[in-house]
Amino acid sequence: MRRLLPLLALLAAVVLLAACGGHSSDRRPNEDATLMLDFTPNAAHAGIYSAVARGFDTAEGVNLKVRVPGSSTDAVKLLLSGRTQFSVMDIHDLALAGARGRDLVAVMAIVQRPLAAVLTTADVKSPRDLEGRKVGVTGLPSDDAVLRSIVAGAGGSYDKVEKVTIGFNAVPALLGGRVAGATAFWNVEGIALKSKRPGTRDFRVDAYGAPSYPELVLVTARSTLRDDPALVHATVRALVRGYGLTVHDPASSLSDLESRVHGLDQAQLAAQLDALTPALSPPGGRIGGFDPQVLARWARWEAQFGIVARPPDVRRLFDTQVVPDSGAASDDAG
Repeated sequence: MRRLLPLLALLAAVVLLAACGGHSSDRRPNEDATLMLDFTPNAAHAGIYSAVARGFDTAEGVNLKVRVPGSSTDAVKLLLSGRTQFSVMDIHDLALAGARGRDLVAVMAIVQRPLAAVLTTADVKSPRDLEGRKVGVTGLPSDDAVLRSIVAGAGGSYDKVEKVTIGFNAVPALLGGRVAGATAFWNVEGIALKSKRPGTRDFRVDAYGAPSYPELVLVTARSTLRDDPALVHATVRALVRGYGLTVHDPASSLSDLESRVHGLDQAQLAAQLDALTPALSPPGGRIGGFDPQVLARWARWEAQFGIVARPPDVRRLFDTQVVPDSGAASDDAG
């Protein structure tokens, strides 16, 4: 009997480990979770809606509820209070939140390339042509950095540009002749502008000195990652599958988005995703994954152009281990 006791103890431990599902991050948590978008639904969010429409979230044990932000939505407060578990955020907003001591962490890259650009009228052949002309900005700190980087990268003088605050009205301001250029996202406003006025231009920030940083990232509170890692890992696995479908079968992913959000312009969505798809997966990398070297270059650029006073602490702001080693399976396509 004494000889059997160690064997029985070992068997009990194995059964207990199996019952617990191994590592906590691999468990199916069987929880509800809320995901706040950064903007009104567009092609950049197709993978999120595919994850929900195809049941990738429930297969991972998460009932994901997608929410659209209002004009007064404060994603940082919602995350820190636990009223929202996840939010899609612009990487610059994450840097600013970190500089203010907000304990947030990005766990997945949604879009792997910068979306920031300066949109211009057709007569602007180079960003340096904006010297002495009005350029619209939203009023966000990142606008100044984007505009400065693009104008300086083209050999122009940022100080000679006349900035005008126009809010988020780049397309109407350009169409109405109020400004010669405006900071905006090339994948949404840029597509809309060109559909209304062919010949207009977009000058993208990573073509004028900025590193190819991930513009949109999935963010959670550090307390959520610490206290409920299974929920975070399961949500990321579901979204990686969703964006795998977007990359491999864009038309089906757009159908998922349109089935969940009514009133969208189908032609605009198709044009957006056609332009955006190459930015959803890094060359030779993982869908959703972070490249630490890219993040380090982004951190230096972020401080150099004045979005934050000093380079963000990349190791604290980003968890590069959450995205699975293998990307979304192609079996999800179709």
